[in-house]
Amino acid sequence: MNKNEKKSESALIAAIKFLPLLILALLVIIFEMDLLIAAPIATVFAVLVAMFSNKFTFKEVFDRGLKSASNITIVFFILMFAYGVAECFMATGVGASVINIALSLGISGKTVAVIGFLVTCVLSIATGTSWGTFAACAPIFLWLNYIVGGSEILTLCSVAGGSCFGDNIGLISDTTVLSSGLQDVEIIHRVRHQGVWSLCCLVISAVIIFVLGMGLSGVSGDPRQAIESIPPEAYEALAEQRPSAILLLEQVKTGVPVYMIIPLVIVVGMAFAGIQTMICLGAGMISALIFGMIAGTTTVSQWLNDLLLVGFGDAGGWSIVMMMWVSAFGGIMNGMNAFEPLAKLIVKMSSSVKQLMGWCGVLCITGNVALSDETAEIATISPIIRNIVEENVEGTPDSMYKLRLRLATFADAMGVYGSQLIPWHCFPVFFTAIANAVYPIANFTTIDVMRMNVMAFVAVGSMLILTFTGLDRFIPLFKIPSEPEVKLRKKGKELRVSEEV
Repeated sequence: MNKNEKKSESALIAAIKFLPLLILALLVIIFEMDLLIAAPIATVFAVLVAMFSNKFTFKEVFDRGLKSASNITIVFFILMFAYGVAECFMATGVGASVINIALSLGISGKTVAVIGFLVTCVLSIATGTSWGTFAACAPIFLWLNYIVGGSEILTLCSVAGGSCFGDNIGLISDTTVLSSGLQDVEIIHRVRHQGVWSLCCLVISAVIIFVLGMGLSGVSGDPRQAIESIPPEAYEALAEQRPSAILLLEQVKTGVPVYMIIPLVIVVGMAFAGIQTMICLGAGMISALIFGMIAGTTTVSQWLNDLLLVGFGDAGGWSIVMMMWVSAFGGIMNGMNAFEPLAKLIVKMSSSVKQLMGWCGVLCITGNVALSDETAEIATISPIIRNIVEENVEGTPDSMYKLRLRLATFADAMGVYGSQLIPWHCFPVFFTAIANAVYPIANFTTIDVMRMNVMAFVAVGSMLILTFTGLDRFIPLFKIPSEPEVKLRKKGKELRVSEEV
């Protein structure tokens, strides 16, 4: 076989190794298959391809997938606690207290969008769910916007953008847990790393949204009137799509004590104090029980048999099983060096560590465009970018850990915020469906969700620019190591892509 024939065969094998990823993308995007089903199917194809292309035995492939899944075992425990906290915060009145405090400040056409944005930012941290936050807040703020004469699109985009805030930095968000686990970094360290940057994005976005709303009506509206305006069919749609949002809306109607916000303050405070994640989440569940009993929103029996049981069950019923399959898929794909051509391209385009990191961010959002699902993007792309950095950057263990913190933030931010800029992504599709259901006098499209989504543009744009330029050094705690603390491996060394995740 001559040199050209060997080169052609090598290119063909490389293309075949990409087939499982293409199959996963097709199942999720074209056939709209749930990731819990799509991931096992793609994993089976990955097994067959690995056995064909790399001549692995079934046991060798199985062991690689199993090892990859076992590496994120701690993520499963954290995720169960996170779901438990989310259920407690939604049911005991923590989430409702956040909304009621904001609504009591008075809202006009000028401020409805920015207040909706700020409320959803806080509520998404409290509940750990962007979809649940949007489902609970969209009816309130869209109808309130109608009453006070605000901008429908600005309010829709602001509520959508704010709903994603907690998914990127919240301790109880499954995307935060997954992205941190796949990079083997502590969630607390990750939150501290990106905390100032996240707050800067929040403040900048809030200012821009406020400025955009300055020309609108200054007449104040009654939040209760907005809630009363929600039609019965809207509640039916919510009951089908997001049942927990119904309970939250009822609590907003009837009111809950202001002190129900204390469990959220406790969790956030402990997180920024650097206390271990499981302890923070445990404190959230227990404090929600204590204050909920005082407020009369729960009992010990309800807390154990309804809230924690449902939360743990929801985590194990979908998220944990899905993550196991996706992690196994990633382990098999990396085991056969399926992404080596992609890694070589990124390294070739990079002349410094910051450029390499920046291209990893671009790869994350590219994966999100292809997969149309933030969880699939995080689970699939995270092992790739980790291998690219670990095999092509030299540095101390502490420096490499800081780089992995940025990689975890990249995978999460480009997955969650990036989703708002992809019209066919499951996020805007869901948001549009909910918005049209609870506010039937409008006819929103997925393009509308991104048109004035200030937070998405600010977050995605700033992270890429700060990383590529090295300007992240001016953001406290957000700076990543650069030369000479870390350096790219010498050009003469052959690119290495690890066979382990």
